[in-house]
Amino acid sequence: MRILFVTAPFRSHLYVQVPLASALYTAGHDVRVAASPEMAANIAATGLTGVPIGPVVPLDTEMNAAAQDLAVLHLTPDRKKAHQREYAQDDPAAELAASIAGIRRLFNPDGAIHDLVAFADRWRPDLVVWDPFVYSGSVAAATSGAASARLLFGSDGYGQLRTACRGPAPGPLQDDPVRDWLEPILHGYGRDYDERTAIGDCTIFPMPPWVWRPEGVNHLTMRHVPYHGPSIVEPWLSEDIGRRRICVSLGLSHRDTAFGFELQASVMFDAVADLDVEVVATLSAKQVAGLPRLPDNVRVVEFAPLNVLLPTCSAIVHSGGAGTFAAAVKHAVPQLIVPNTYFSEKWWGPLAMANGVEEQGAGIYAGDADQLTADGLRADLLRVLDDESFAANALRLSAGIRSLPTPNEVVPLLQDLVLRHRER
Repeated sequence: MRILFVTAPFRSHLYVQVPLASALYTAGHDVRVAASPEMAANIAATGLTGVPIGPVVPLDTEMNAAAQDLAVLHLTPDRKKAHQREYAQDDPAAELAASIAGIRRLFNPDGAIHDLVAFADRWRPDLVVWDPFVYSGSVAAATSGAASARLLFGSDGYGQLRTACRGPAPGPLQDDPVRDWLEPILHGYGRDYDERTAIGDCTIFPMPPWVWRPEGVNHLTMRHVPYHGPSIVEPWLSEDIGRRRICVSLGLSHRDTAFGFELQASVMFDAVADLDVEVVATLSAKQVAGLPRLPDNVRVVEFAPLNVLLPTCSAIVHSGGAGTFAAAVKHAVPQLIVPNTYFSEKWWGPLAMANGVEEQGAGIYAGDADQLTADGLRADLLRVLDDESFAANALRLSAGIRSLPTPNEVVPLLQDLVLRHRER
């Protein structure tokens, strides 16, 4: 089969797709990964074959501008201890419209859609696996006649909003911003719009079952096998430091592209300065620029492979990135999650993950990045370090994910999806 993956212009989103794309490739299928041109080198570094589509979008500028334009429509609750199921509970239609407007502007320029449709017309994929931010993948699946699968990177925000807008009544949405946007494009290619355009034939959900998900969506659970890109193990990672080690990771997307409000390194360092721990902070020079002298117990590194670093750690503080979360679960590390606050960003994965680990007793939803204080973070960190139940529950969750289907085990399920699609 020919499998076309379509990803958003973030390494973190690409890295969620790599294990499944690699599993399909090693099963003998032909695999391509389509993304905007600035992702070409990142795709090549994974060993996969890239397909550039559309123009380069200046994300730093555009994401901040989009957030300002859409702020008036941002109706989601802004409480420290919100739950994913509360996403836009007062007006899901307005939130859905705002979110679709944002991703249309940022990740789906007309040029990208037309480029991908043209490529799919030539290459004729059997299956298109697309990032939920990149609807050009859905359009390409429809125009080429391929089966269509969304591959989530976090929680199913769009599925949740569509279910909330529909209510108990079956059938299409009365007010559907995806239809309003994509139906004219599909008609231009001689195709019709239907619900599979919005959410695919199935939705691959690479999260443990204890991470909240909406009802009414055909979710296919897959174990998230963490991938962190090419790396080399530095000697210090194997050293016995004689005290507990804490990892700090603020996420690839905010590191690569400056937008929104993230946990500030200064808050983190103030929280740990007097603790008897070693802190390994994977931060860029830009993220620590302008700070006073680092505490003696903090080691800042540009990058460290989490599959090597986390087994040496007693806790991790992070922003709720999918790869970091999956690695922490795999290696049984208690988590303190601090969601970033770009537009409705926390509702696309970090909040559901924070809710999940807190409900399972394996971590703490420490608070949103714009609300967190050094004193509050320090208290939560000491609680996680000193209460042995957090480590025990993290170990339980690590054992539990071993029963979830791996990407290799999902391959035959996707093959069946393609066969059923052909028989329609």
